[in-house]
Amino acid sequence: MPAMLLLLVSVVAALALAAPAPRTQKKRMQVNQAPNVVLVASDSFDGRLTFQPGSQVVKLPFINFMRAHGTTFLNAYTNSPICCPSRAAMWSGLFTHLTESWNNFKGLDPNYTTWMDIMEKHGYQTQKFGKVDYTSGHHSISNRVEAWTRDVAFLLRQEGRPIINLIPDKNRRRVMTKDWQNTDKAIEWLRQVNYTKPFVLYLGLNLPHPYPSPSSGENFGSSTFHTSLYWLEKVAYDAIKIPKWLTLSQMHPVDFYSSYTKNCTGKFTENEIKNIRAFYYAMCAETDAMLGEIILALHKLDLLQKTIVIYTSDHGEMAMEHRQFYKMSMYEASVHVPLLMMGPGIKANLQVPSVVSLVDIYPTMLDIAGIALPPNLSGYSLLTLLSNASANEQAFKFHRPPWILSEFHGCNANASTYMLRTGQWKYIAYADGASVQPQLFDLSLDPDELTNIATEFPEITYSLDQKLRSIVNYPKVSASVHQYNKEQFIMWKQSVGQNYSNVIAHLRWHQDWQRDPRKYENAIQHWLTAHSSPLASSPTQSTSGSQPTLPQSTSG
Repeated sequence: MPAMLLLLVSVVAALALAAPAPRTQKKRMQVNQAPNVVLVASDSFDGRLTFQPGSQVVKLPFINFMRAHGTTFLNAYTNSPICCPSRAAMWSGLFTHLTESWNNFKGLDPNYTTWMDIMEKHGYQTQKFGKVDYTSGHHSISNRVEAWTRDVAFLLRQEGRPIINLIPDKNRRRVMTKDWQNTDKAIEWLRQVNYTKPFVLYLGLNLPHPYPSPSSGENFGSSTFHTSLYWLEKVAYDAIKIPKWLTLSQMHPVDFYSSYTKNCTGKFTENEIKNIRAFYYAMCAETDAMLGEIILALHKLDLLQKTIVIYTSDHGEMAMEHRQFYKMSMYEASVHVPLLMMGPGIKANLQVPSVVSLVDIYPTMLDIAGIALPPNLSGYSLLTLLSNASANEQAFKFHRPPWILSEFHGCNANASTYMLRTGQWKYIAYADGASVQPQLFDLSLDPDELTNIATEFPEITYSLDQKLRSIVNYPKVSASVHQYNKEQFIMWKQSVGQNYSNVIAHLRWHQDWQRDPRKYENAIQHWLTAHSSPLASSPTQSTSGSQPTLPQSTSG
Protein backbone atom coordinates (compact mmCIF):
# COMPACT_ATOMS: atom_id res chain seq x y z
CA MET A 1 0.00 0.00 0.00
CA PRO A 2 2.80 2.43 -0.97
CA ALA A 3 0.43 5.17 -2.15
CA MET A 4 -1.29 5.33 1.24
CA LEU A 5 2.06 5.36 3.03
CA LEU A 6 3.26 8.24 0.88
CA LEU A 7 0.06 10.10 1.61
CA LEU A 8 0.49 9.44 5.32
CA VAL A 9 3.97 10.95 5.14
CA SER A 10 2.55 14.03 3.45
CA VAL A 11 -0.08 14.32 6.19
CA VAL A 12 2.66 14.25 8.80
CA ALA A 13 4.56 16.98 7.00
CA ALA A 14 1.45 19.12 6.60
CA LEU A 15 0.62 18.84 10.28
CA ALA A 16 4.17 19.74 11.27
CA LEU A 17 4.03 22.90 9.15
CA ALA A 18 0.57 23.85 10.37
CA ALA A 19 1.03 23.15 14.07
CA PRO A 20 0.88 26.37 16.09
CA ALA A 21 3.35 27.19 18.81
CA PRO A 22 2.15 25.85 22.19
CA ARG A 23 1.47 29.33 23.60
CA THR A 24 -0.78 30.27 20.70
CA GLN A 25 -3.02 27.18 20.65
CA LYS A 26 -5.63 28.38 23.13
CA LYS A 27 -5.86 31.78 21.51
CA ARG A 28 -6.34 30.17 18.12
CA MET A 29 -9.25 28.02 19.30
CA GLN A 30 -10.96 31.04 20.81
CA VAL A 31 -10.48 33.46 17.91
CA ASN A 32 -11.04 31.31 14.82
CA GLN A 33 -14.27 29.67 13.69
CA ALA A 34 -15.20 26.76 15.91
CA PRO A 35 -13.37 23.67 14.66
CA ASN A 36 -15.01 20.80 12.86
CA VAL A 37 -15.25 17.55 14.80
CA VAL A 38 -15.06 13.96 13.54
CA LEU A 39 -15.77 11.19 16.05
CA VAL A 40 -14.95 7.65 14.98
CA ALA A 41 -16.29 5.09 17.47
CA SER A 42 -15.54 1.44 16.89
CA ASP A 43 -16.85 -1.55 18.79
CA SER A 44 -14.93 -3.90 21.08
CA PHE A 45 -11.48 -2.28 20.82
CA ASP A 46 -9.08 -2.96 23.70
CA GLY A 47 -7.71 0.46 24.64
CA ARG A 48 -4.41 -1.01 25.84
CA LEU A 49 -3.44 -1.54 22.19
CA THR A 50 -3.07 2.23 21.72
CA PHE A 51 0.06 2.59 23.84
CA GLN A 52 3.10 0.56 24.88
CA PRO A 53 3.51 -2.35 25.32
CA GLY A 54 0.16 -3.40 23.84
CA SER A 55 0.81 -1.46 20.63
CA GLN A 56 3.72 -3.78 19.77
CA VAL A 57 1.50 -6.75 18.95
CA VAL A 58 -0.20 -5.32 15.85
CA LYS A 59 0.50 -2.58 13.29
CA LEU A 60 -1.91 0.31 13.81
CA PRO A 61 -0.36 3.12 11.74
CA PHE A 62 -3.20 5.62 12.02
CA ILE A 63 -3.72 5.19 15.73
CA ASN A 64 0.04 5.67 16.06
CA PHE A 65 -0.28 8.76 13.87
CA MET A 66 -2.96 10.18 16.15
CA ARG A 67 -0.81 9.35 19.18
CA ALA A 68 2.18 11.22 17.73
CA HIS A 69 0.20 14.25 16.57
CA GLY A 70 -2.40 14.38 19.29
CA THR A 71 -3.26 13.32 22.83
CA THR A 72 -3.72 9.78 24.12
CA PHE A 73 -5.73 9.12 27.27
CA LEU A 74 -3.97 6.19 28.92
CA ASN A 75 -6.75 5.33 31.36
CA ALA A 76 -10.02 5.72 29.45
CA TYR A 77 -12.94 3.49 30.41
CA THR A 78 -16.41 2.56 29.27
CA ASN A 79 -19.22 3.35 31.69
CA SER A 80 -20.86 0.02 30.92
CA PRO A 81 -19.10 -2.82 29.07
CA ILE A 82 -21.81 -3.64 26.55
CA CYS A 83 -22.93 -1.89 23.37
CA CYS A 84 -26.21 -0.02 24.01
CA PRO A 85 -25.70 1.03 27.66
CA SER A 86 -22.19 2.24 26.87
CA ARG A 87 -23.32 4.28 23.90
CA ALA A 88 -26.26 5.66 25.89
CA ALA A 89 -23.70 7.01 28.38
CA MET A 90 -21.55 8.48 25.59
CA TRP A 91 -24.45 10.24 23.87
CA SER A 92 -26.13 11.48 27.07
CA GLY A 93 -23.16 12.28 29.30
CA LEU A 94 -24.88 10.35 32.11
CA PHE A 95 -23.97 7.26 34.09
CA THR A 96 -25.87 4.05 33.36
CA HIS A 97 -27.93 4.11 36.56
CA LEU A 98 -29.18 7.54 35.46
CA THR A 99 -30.04 6.55 31.87
CA GLU A 100 -31.46 3.24 33.20
CA SER A 101 -30.02 1.54 30.13
CA TRP A 102 -29.88 -1.83 31.84
CA ASN A 103 -29.18 -4.06 28.84
CA ASN A 104 -28.75 -4.05 25.06
CA PHE A 105 -32.50 -3.69 24.59
CA LYS A 106 -32.99 -0.70 26.89
CA GLY A 107 -31.29 2.56 25.93
CA LEU A 108 -32.21 6.21 25.54
CA ASP A 109 -35.54 7.44 24.27
CA PRO A 110 -35.30 8.07 20.50
CA ASN A 111 -36.11 11.76 21.15
CA TYR A 112 -33.41 12.20 23.77
CA THR A 113 -31.36 15.40 23.27
CA THR A 114 -27.78 14.35 22.56
CA TRP A 115 -24.65 16.47 22.25
CA MET A 116 -25.06 16.30 18.47
CA ASP A 117 -28.57 17.75 18.72
CA ILE A 118 -27.27 20.67 20.79
CA MET A 119 -24.39 21.30 18.37
CA GLU A 120 -26.85 21.33 15.48
CA LYS A 121 -28.97 23.95 17.28
CA HIS A 122 -25.83 26.08 17.58
CA GLY A 123 -25.12 26.07 13.86
CA TYR A 124 -23.13 22.89 13.31
CA GLN A 125 -23.82 20.71 10.31
CA THR A 126 -24.30 17.19 11.66
CA GLN A 127 -24.28 13.68 10.26
CA LYS A 128 -24.12 10.09 11.56
CA PHE A 129 -23.08 6.96 9.68
CA GLY A 130 -22.82 3.36 10.79
CA LYS A 131 -23.46 1.84 14.19
CA VAL A 132 -25.12 4.23 16.63
CA ASP A 133 -27.06 1.86 18.94
CA TYR A 134 -27.90 4.09 21.91
CA THR A 135 -31.72 3.95 21.76
CA SER A 136 -34.12 1.29 23.04
CA GLY A 137 -35.54 -1.58 21.04
CA HIS A 138 -32.57 -3.20 19.36
CA HIS A 139 -30.79 -6.57 19.55
CA SER A 140 -32.30 -10.05 19.53
CA ILE A 141 -35.05 -11.52 21.65
CA SER A 142 -32.48 -14.01 22.91
CA ASN A 143 -30.21 -11.23 24.12
CA ARG A 144 -33.09 -9.66 26.05
CA VAL A 145 -34.35 -12.89 27.62
CA GLU A 146 -30.82 -13.85 28.69
CA ALA A 147 -30.45 -10.50 30.44
CA TRP A 148 -33.85 -10.72 32.14
CA THR A 149 -33.31 -14.30 33.37
CA ARG A 150 -29.76 -13.88 34.67
CA ASP A 151 -31.30 -14.12 38.17
CA VAL A 152 -32.71 -17.60 37.50
CA ALA A 153 -31.00 -20.54 39.23
CA PHE A 154 -29.78 -22.30 36.10
CA LEU A 155 -26.63 -22.31 34.04
CA LEU A 156 -26.87 -22.46 30.24
CA ARG A 157 -24.41 -21.80 27.46
CA GLN A 158 -25.66 -18.72 25.61
CA GLU A 159 -22.92 -18.32 23.02
CA GLY A 160 -21.09 -20.41 20.48
CA ARG A 161 -17.60 -21.50 21.40
CA PRO A 162 -15.14 -18.81 20.23
CA ILE A 163 -13.59 -19.84 16.90
CA ILE A 164 -11.54 -18.37 14.06
CA ASN A 165 -12.30 -18.11 10.36
CA LEU A 166 -9.67 -17.10 7.80
CA ILE A 167 -10.03 -15.74 4.28
CA PRO A 168 -6.83 -17.10 2.66
CA ASP A 169 -6.29 -14.03 0.49
CA LYS A 170 -3.30 -11.76 0.99
CA ASN A 171 -4.95 -9.03 -1.09
CA ARG A 172 -8.35 -8.96 0.65
CA ARG A 173 -8.51 -5.63 2.51
CA ARG A 174 -12.25 -5.13 2.78
CA VAL A 175 -13.36 -7.95 5.04
CA MET A 176 -16.04 -6.12 7.07
CA THR A 177 -17.92 -4.85 4.03
CA LYS A 178 -20.63 -2.93 5.87
CA ASP A 179 -18.10 -0.91 7.86
CA TRP A 180 -16.19 -0.04 4.71
CA GLN A 181 -19.41 1.04 3.00
CA ASN A 182 -20.21 3.36 5.92
CA THR A 183 -16.66 4.72 5.83
CA ASP A 184 -17.10 5.45 2.13
CA LYS A 185 -20.40 7.23 2.84
CA ALA A 186 -18.74 9.36 5.52
CA ILE A 187 -15.95 10.35 3.13
CA GLU A 188 -18.44 11.23 0.40
CA TRP A 189 -20.34 13.40 2.89
CA LEU A 190 -17.10 15.19 3.77
CA ARG A 191 -16.57 15.94 0.09
CA GLN A 192 -19.96 17.58 -0.21
CA VAL A 193 -20.32 19.38 3.13
CA ASN A 194 -20.53 23.18 3.25
CA TYR A 195 -17.06 24.23 4.43
CA THR A 196 -18.15 27.74 5.42
CA LYS A 197 -19.92 26.31 8.49
CA PRO A 198 -18.46 23.97 11.11
CA PHE A 199 -19.56 20.36 11.00
CA VAL A 200 -19.60 17.35 13.31
CA LEU A 201 -19.44 13.89 11.77
CA TYR A 202 -19.91 10.59 13.60
CA LEU A 203 -18.81 7.26 12.13
CA GLY A 204 -19.71 4.09 14.05
CA LEU A 205 -17.86 0.90 13.16
CA ASN A 206 -18.87 -2.64 14.07
CA LEU A 207 -15.30 -3.93 13.99
CA PRO A 208 -13.48 -5.40 15.80
CA HIS A 209 -16.63 -7.00 17.24
CA PRO A 210 -16.66 -10.77 16.58
CA TYR A 211 -18.81 -12.02 13.72
CA PRO A 212 -22.03 -14.09 13.97
CA SER A 213 -21.81 -17.83 14.57
CA PRO A 214 -24.86 -19.46 12.88
CA SER A 215 -24.68 -22.55 15.11
CA SER A 216 -25.60 -20.42 18.13
CA GLY A 217 -29.35 -20.39 17.52
CA GLU A 218 -31.83 -17.52 17.32
CA ASN A 219 -30.29 -14.50 15.60
CA PHE A 220 -26.96 -16.22 16.24
CA GLY A 221 -24.33 -15.38 18.79
CA SER A 222 -21.18 -13.61 17.66
CA SER A 223 -18.24 -15.80 18.57
CA THR A 224 -16.31 -15.93 15.29
CA PHE A 225 -13.07 -14.01 14.93
CA HIS A 226 -12.85 -13.47 11.18
CA THR A 227 -10.16 -11.87 9.03
CA SER A 228 -8.00 -12.25 5.92
CA LEU A 229 -4.33 -13.03 5.44
CA TYR A 230 -3.83 -9.39 4.49
CA TRP A 231 -4.66 -8.24 8.02
CA LEU A 232 -3.24 -11.28 9.80
CA GLU A 233 0.18 -10.34 8.42
CA LYS A 234 -0.03 -7.10 10.44
CA VAL A 235 0.09 -9.14 13.68
CA ALA A 236 3.34 -9.97 15.46
CA TYR A 237 2.60 -13.55 16.54
CA ASP A 238 5.70 -13.72 18.74
CA ALA A 239 4.46 -10.73 20.75
CA ILE A 240 1.07 -12.29 21.52
CA LYS A 241 0.68 -12.89 25.23
CA ILE A 242 -1.07 -16.05 26.36
CA PRO A 243 -3.18 -14.93 29.35
CA LYS A 244 -2.90 -16.72 32.67
CA TRP A 245 -6.10 -18.33 33.92
CA LEU A 246 -7.29 -19.20 37.37
CA THR A 247 -8.66 -22.72 37.73
CA LEU A 248 -12.44 -23.01 37.42
CA SER A 249 -12.76 -23.61 41.16
CA GLN A 250 -10.66 -20.48 41.92
CA MET A 251 -12.78 -18.15 39.79
CA HIS A 252 -15.02 -15.52 41.31
CA PRO A 253 -18.63 -16.84 41.13
CA VAL A 254 -19.75 -14.14 38.68
CA ASP A 255 -16.68 -14.77 36.52
CA PHE A 256 -17.49 -18.48 36.43
CA TYR A 257 -21.07 -17.73 35.39
CA SER A 258 -19.73 -15.44 32.66
CA SER A 259 -17.22 -17.97 31.40
CA TYR A 260 -19.81 -20.76 31.39
CA THR A 261 -22.55 -18.81 29.61
CA LYS A 262 -19.96 -17.67 27.05
CA ASN A 263 -19.09 -21.32 26.39
CA CYS A 264 -15.50 -20.92 27.56
CA THR A 265 -15.21 -23.46 30.40
CA GLY A 266 -14.15 -26.30 28.10
CA LYS A 267 -10.60 -27.12 27.10
CA PHE A 268 -8.65 -24.68 24.89
CA THR A 269 -5.18 -25.40 23.57
CA GLU A 270 -2.54 -22.69 23.74
CA ASN A 271 -2.56 -22.57 19.95
CA GLU A 272 -6.33 -21.98 19.92
CA ILE A 273 -6.01 -19.11 22.37
CA LYS A 274 -3.13 -17.57 20.45
CA ASN A 275 -5.04 -17.75 17.17
CA ILE A 276 -8.19 -16.20 18.65
CA ARG A 277 -6.08 -13.32 19.95
CA ALA A 278 -4.18 -12.99 16.66
CA PHE A 279 -7.39 -12.84 14.64
CA TYR A 280 -8.80 -10.25 17.03
CA TYR A 281 -5.69 -8.09 16.61
CA ALA A 282 -5.99 -8.45 12.83
CA MET A 283 -9.57 -7.18 13.07
CA CYS A 284 -8.21 -4.21 15.04
CA ALA A 285 -5.79 -3.53 12.20
CA GLU A 286 -8.68 -3.38 9.73
CA THR A 287 -10.47 -0.98 12.09
CA ASP A 288 -7.38 1.23 12.15
CA ALA A 289 -7.36 1.33 8.34
CA MET A 290 -10.92 2.73 8.26
CA LEU A 291 -9.94 5.41 10.76
CA GLY A 292 -7.03 6.10 8.43
CA GLU A 293 -9.30 6.56 5.43
CA ILE A 294 -11.13 9.32 7.32
CA ILE A 295 -7.86 11.03 8.31
CA LEU A 296 -6.53 10.83 4.75
CA ALA A 297 -9.79 12.18 3.32
CA LEU A 298 -9.64 15.16 5.70
CA HIS A 299 -6.08 15.80 4.54
CA LYS A 300 -6.97 15.61 0.85
CA LEU A 301 -9.83 18.05 1.42
CA ASP A 302 -7.57 20.45 3.33
CA LEU A 303 -9.69 19.98 6.44
CA LEU A 304 -7.28 18.20 8.77
CA GLN A 305 -5.88 21.37 10.35
CA LYS A 306 -9.42 22.65 10.92
CA THR A 307 -10.85 19.48 12.39
CA ILE A 308 -10.58 17.77 15.77
CA VAL A 309 -10.52 14.01 15.24
CA ILE A 310 -11.52 11.76 18.14
CA TYR A 311 -11.23 7.98 18.18
CA THR A 312 -12.76 5.75 20.85
CA SER A 313 -14.75 2.54 21.33
CA ASP A 314 -17.83 1.48 23.27
CA HIS A 315 -15.91 -1.17 25.23
CA GLY A 316 -13.05 -3.65 24.84
CA GLU A 317 -12.78 -7.36 24.08
CA MET A 318 -11.63 -10.09 26.45
CA ALA A 319 -10.08 -12.19 23.65
CA MET A 320 -9.70 -15.15 26.04
CA GLU A 321 -8.32 -13.23 29.01
CA HIS A 322 -9.84 -14.58 32.24
CA ARG A 323 -11.20 -17.49 30.20
CA GLN A 324 -13.71 -15.28 28.37
CA PHE A 325 -14.34 -13.54 25.09
CA TYR A 326 -16.72 -10.65 24.43
CA LYS A 327 -17.09 -7.98 27.15
CA MET A 328 -19.64 -7.80 30.07
CA SER A 329 -16.79 -7.78 32.60
CA MET A 330 -14.89 -5.21 34.66
CA TYR A 331 -11.48 -6.62 33.75
CA GLU A 332 -9.20 -4.30 31.79
CA ALA A 333 -9.59 -6.08 28.46
CA SER A 334 -13.33 -5.44 28.63
CA VAL A 335 -13.58 -1.94 30.14
CA HIS A 336 -10.38 -0.15 29.03
CA VAL A 337 -11.16 1.74 25.81
CA PRO A 338 -9.06 3.74 23.35
CA LEU A 339 -9.40 7.52 23.49
CA LEU A 340 -7.28 9.72 21.26
CA MET A 341 -7.77 13.32 20.13
CA MET A 342 -5.97 15.26 17.42
CA GLY A 343 -6.49 18.66 15.83
CA PRO A 344 -6.36 22.40 16.43
CA GLY A 345 -5.63 23.24 20.05
CA ILE A 346 -4.89 19.61 20.98
CA LYS A 347 -1.38 18.98 22.27
CA ALA A 348 0.79 16.68 20.17
CA ASN A 349 2.47 13.58 21.57
CA LEU A 350 0.81 14.03 24.97
CA GLN A 351 -0.14 11.07 27.15
CA VAL A 352 -2.69 11.84 29.86
CA PRO A 353 -2.66 9.40 32.82
CA SER A 354 -5.86 10.72 34.46
CA VAL A 355 -8.81 8.33 34.59
CA VAL A 356 -11.53 9.40 32.13
CA SER A 357 -14.62 7.72 30.70
CA LEU A 358 -17.10 7.88 27.84
CA VAL A 359 -19.50 10.21 29.68
CA ASP A 360 -16.78 12.82 29.12
CA ILE A 361 -17.51 12.83 25.37
CA TYR A 362 -20.72 14.87 25.80
CA PRO A 363 -19.17 17.86 27.66
CA THR A 364 -16.06 17.66 25.49
CA MET A 365 -18.07 18.05 22.30
CA LEU A 366 -19.90 21.09 23.67
CA ASP A 367 -16.64 22.53 25.01
CA ILE A 368 -15.02 22.24 21.58
CA ALA A 369 -17.95 24.19 20.13
CA GLY A 370 -17.84 26.79 22.92
CA ILE A 371 -21.35 25.86 24.06
CA ALA A 372 -22.33 26.21 27.72
CA LEU A 373 -22.54 22.88 29.49
CA PRO A 374 -25.90 21.78 30.91
CA PRO A 375 -26.00 21.04 34.65
CA ASN A 376 -25.90 17.60 36.22
CA LEU A 377 -23.78 15.83 33.62
CA SER A 378 -21.84 12.81 34.88
CA GLY A 379 -18.85 13.67 32.70
CA TYR A 380 -16.30 16.46 32.41
CA SER A 381 -14.66 18.10 29.40
CA LEU A 382 -11.46 16.39 28.34
CA LEU A 383 -10.13 19.71 27.11
CA THR A 384 -9.52 20.81 30.69
CA LEU A 385 -6.87 18.07 30.95
CA LEU A 386 -5.01 19.68 28.06
CA SER A 387 -4.78 23.05 29.89
CA ASN A 388 -4.38 25.10 26.73
CA ALA A 389 -7.22 23.65 24.68
CA SER A 390 -10.47 24.63 26.37
CA ALA A 391 -12.24 27.61 24.91
CA ASN A 392 -14.97 27.34 27.52
CA GLU A 393 -14.00 28.94 30.84
CA GLN A 394 -17.11 27.40 32.41
CA ALA A 395 -15.59 23.96 31.95
CA PHE A 396 -12.80 24.79 34.38
CA LYS A 397 -15.27 25.50 37.17
CA PHE A 398 -16.11 21.82 37.47
CA HIS A 399 -13.50 19.87 39.39
CA ARG A 400 -12.82 16.50 37.77
CA PRO A 401 -12.88 13.74 40.39
CA PRO A 402 -9.97 11.27 40.54
CA TRP A 403 -12.20 8.28 39.81
CA ILE A 404 -14.47 6.81 37.15
CA LEU A 405 -17.55 4.62 37.47
CA SER A 406 -18.54 1.69 35.31
CA GLU A 407 -21.53 -0.58 35.87
CA PHE A 408 -23.11 -3.58 34.18
CA HIS A 409 -26.62 -5.03 34.45
CA GLY A 410 -27.02 -7.21 31.37
CA CYS A 411 -26.57 -10.80 30.19
CA ASN A 412 -23.64 -13.14 30.91
CA ALA A 413 -23.23 -11.80 34.45
CA ASN A 414 -25.62 -12.97 37.16
CA ALA A 415 -25.25 -9.92 39.40
CA SER A 416 -25.31 -6.19 38.83
CA THR A 417 -21.67 -5.12 38.80
CA TYR A 418 -20.06 -1.79 39.76
CA MET A 419 -16.46 -0.74 39.22
CA LEU A 420 -14.71 2.18 40.89
CA ARG A 421 -11.34 2.92 39.29
CA THR A 422 -9.09 5.38 41.11
CA GLY A 423 -5.31 5.66 41.41
CA GLN A 424 -3.75 2.20 41.48
CA TRP A 425 -6.99 0.58 42.61
CA LYS A 426 -9.85 -1.16 40.91
CA TYR A 427 -12.73 -2.00 43.23
CA ILE A 428 -15.62 -4.15 41.98
CA ALA A 429 -18.83 -4.54 43.99
CA TYR A 430 -21.79 -6.77 43.20
CA ALA A 431 -25.55 -6.85 43.75
CA ASP A 432 -26.40 -5.65 47.26
CA GLY A 433 -22.78 -5.41 48.39
CA ALA A 434 -23.14 -8.29 50.86
CA SER A 435 -24.32 -11.48 49.14
CA VAL A 436 -21.52 -11.58 46.56
CA GLN A 437 -17.90 -11.05 47.52
CA PRO A 438 -16.26 -7.88 46.14
CA GLN A 439 -12.97 -7.74 44.25
CA LEU A 440 -10.01 -5.42 44.75
CA PHE A 441 -7.02 -5.25 42.43
CA ASP A 442 -3.84 -3.22 42.67
CA LEU A 443 -3.19 -2.59 38.97
CA SER A 444 0.31 -1.24 39.66
CA LEU A 445 1.39 -4.65 41.02
CA ASP A 446 -1.16 -6.94 39.36
CA PRO A 447 -1.97 -5.60 35.87
CA ASP A 448 -3.38 -9.01 34.87
CA GLU A 449 -5.93 -8.83 37.71
CA LEU A 450 -5.34 -12.35 38.97
CA THR A 451 -5.13 -11.68 42.71
CA ASN A 452 -8.20 -10.41 44.53
CA ILE A 453 -6.87 -8.63 47.63
CA ALA A 454 -10.21 -7.42 49.03
CA THR A 455 -9.98 -9.55 52.19
CA GLU A 456 -6.25 -8.86 52.56
CA PHE A 457 -6.79 -5.09 52.69
CA PRO A 458 -10.14 -4.62 54.44
CA GLU A 459 -9.59 -0.93 55.25
CA ILE A 460 -8.94 -0.04 51.60
CA THR A 461 -11.88 -2.21 50.53
CA TYR A 462 -14.18 -0.50 53.02
CA SER A 463 -12.99 2.97 52.04
CA LEU A 464 -13.52 2.34 48.33
CA ASP A 465 -16.92 0.78 48.97
CA GLN A 466 -17.97 3.84 50.95
CA LYS A 467 -16.78 6.06 48.10
CA LEU A 468 -18.73 3.96 45.61
CA ARG A 469 -21.87 4.22 47.74
CA SER A 470 -21.47 8.01 47.86
CA ILE A 471 -21.57 8.04 44.05
CA VAL A 472 -24.39 5.54 43.55
CA ASN A 473 -26.69 3.72 45.96
CA TYR A 474 -25.81 0.49 44.26
CA PRO A 475 -27.87 -1.91 46.42
CA LYS A 476 -30.94 0.14 45.54
CA VAL A 477 -30.05 0.21 41.83
CA SER A 478 -29.47 -3.56 41.87
CA ALA A 479 -32.91 -4.10 43.42
CA SER A 480 -34.49 -1.90 40.73
CA VAL A 481 -32.82 -3.91 37.96
CA HIS A 482 -33.92 -7.16 39.58
CA GLN A 483 -37.54 -5.96 39.59
CA TYR A 484 -37.25 -4.63 36.04
CA ASN A 485 -35.99 -8.02 34.81
CA LYS A 486 -38.99 -9.83 36.29
CA GLU A 487 -41.51 -7.34 34.94
CA GLN A 488 -40.03 -7.39 31.43
CA PHE A 489 -39.87 -11.17 31.32
CA ILE A 490 -43.50 -11.51 32.43
CA MET A 491 -44.61 -9.04 29.73
CA TRP A 492 -42.62 -10.91 27.09
CA LYS A 493 -43.96 -14.29 28.23
CA GLN A 494 -47.51 -12.99 27.99
CA SER A 495 -46.83 -11.58 24.52
CA VAL A 496 -45.79 -14.96 23.07
CA GLY A 497 -48.73 -16.74 24.71
CA GLN A 498 -49.08 -20.42 23.90
CA ASN A 499 -45.86 -20.35 21.86
CA TYR A 500 -43.82 -19.64 25.01
CA SER A 501 -42.36 -23.13 25.48
CA ASN A 502 -41.36 -23.40 21.84
CA VAL A 503 -39.91 -19.90 21.58
CA ILE A 504 -37.82 -20.03 24.76
CA ALA A 505 -36.45 -23.46 23.79
CA HIS A 506 -35.04 -22.08 20.52
CA LEU A 507 -33.09 -19.09 21.82
CA ARG A 508 -29.30 -19.07 21.80
CA TRP A 509 -29.18 -21.51 24.71
CA HIS A 510 -31.17 -24.07 22.68
CA GLN A 511 -28.51 -26.81 22.76
CA ASP A 512 -28.56 -26.99 26.56
CA TRP A 513 -32.21 -26.08 27.07
CA GLN A 514 -33.59 -28.85 24.89
CA ARG A 515 -31.87 -31.54 26.99
CA ASP A 516 -34.34 -30.91 29.81
CA PRO A 517 -36.82 -28.12 28.93
CA ARG A 518 -39.18 -28.89 31.81
CA LYS A 519 -36.41 -28.37 34.39
CA TYR A 520 -35.50 -24.96 33.02
CA GLU A 521 -39.11 -23.80 32.65
CA ASN A 522 -39.67 -24.81 36.28
CA ALA A 523 -36.59 -22.86 37.37
CA ILE A 524 -37.99 -19.74 35.70
CA GLN A 525 -41.38 -20.26 37.30
CA HIS A 526 -39.75 -20.61 40.71
CA TRP A 527 -37.84 -17.35 40.11
CA LEU A 528 -41.01 -15.52 39.11
CA THR A 529 -42.91 -16.60 42.20
CA ALA A 530 -40.09 -16.40 44.75
CA HIS A 531 -39.96 -13.39 47.07
CA SER A 532 -36.50 -14.17 48.39
CA SER A 533 -33.19 -14.06 46.56
CA PRO A 534 -33.43 -16.29 43.45
CA LEU A 535 -29.85 -17.51 43.70
CA ALA A 536 -29.96 -18.68 47.28
CA SER A 537 -29.45 -22.16 45.89
CA SER A 538 -26.71 -23.02 43.43
CA PRO A 539 -27.70 -23.05 39.78
CA THR A 540 -27.94 -26.41 38.09
CA GLN A 541 -25.47 -27.10 35.32
CA SER A 542 -26.78 -28.15 31.98
CA THR A 543 -23.97 -30.61 31.25
CA SER A 544 -22.32 -33.25 33.32
CA GLY A 545 -18.66 -32.31 32.80
CA SER A 546 -16.02 -31.74 35.46
CA GLN A 547 -16.80 -28.05 35.92
CA PRO A 548 -17.71 -27.08 39.49
CA THR A 549 -21.21 -26.04 40.44
CA LEU A 550 -21.55 -22.27 40.41
CA PRO A 551 -20.91 -20.95 43.93
CA GLN A 552 -23.79 -19.20 45.64
CA SER A 553 -24.45 -15.77 44.19
CA THR A 554 -27.25 -13.29 44.58
CA SER A 555 -28.18 -11.06 41.68
CA GLY A 556 -29.70 -7.68 42.20
